[in-house]
Amino acid sequence: MSNILISACLSGFPVRYNGTEKKSVGGYLAQWRQQERLITFCPELAAGFSTPRPSAEIIPATGGNSVITAGAKVVEATGADVTERYILGAWLALQMAQQHNCRFALLTEGSPSCGSHIIYSGRFDGSQTAGSGVTAELLRRHGIDVFSDREIEQLIERVEYFDRHSDA
Repeated sequence: MSNILISACLSGFPVRYNGTEKKSVGGYLAQWRQQERLITFCPELAAGFSTPRPSAEIIPATGGNSVITAGAKVVEATGADVTERYILGAWLALQMAQQHNCRFALLTEGSPSCGSHIIYSGRFDGSQTAGSGVTAELLRRHGIDVFSDREIEQLIERVEYFDRHSDA
């Protein structure tokens, strides 16, 4: 059975930028937690950010790929450029996922680290746009299937399919 890297805030830890947790998927995780398949990780904490911390957005809001390859920045609401720390957090998440044989990741949508399909617009006005966070992008580049907290049903189906059809 393959393991699942999961955002720490989805596991009940109050590590989001505003010091809260996100409990939307808790009921679905009990079986995987009992099987010790969940690898809890927060790329932002691993990179040295505190909780709470200022919100951050990708500018321009073109996604994690542009942060990794094209010079886009991750900037806090204070104006501080925190790009290097977000890239570090992404690499640390990848390292953790690889060390624990994670084939899947369940991440928090909207985050500049973990957003899998949606990120904030880069205008700090609460608006969102299509795009992925830095960690989600790096995990995908290395063959890890990334799902958002809004895609728990798809993740369950994919994990069950993989378990039935894999010798791993």
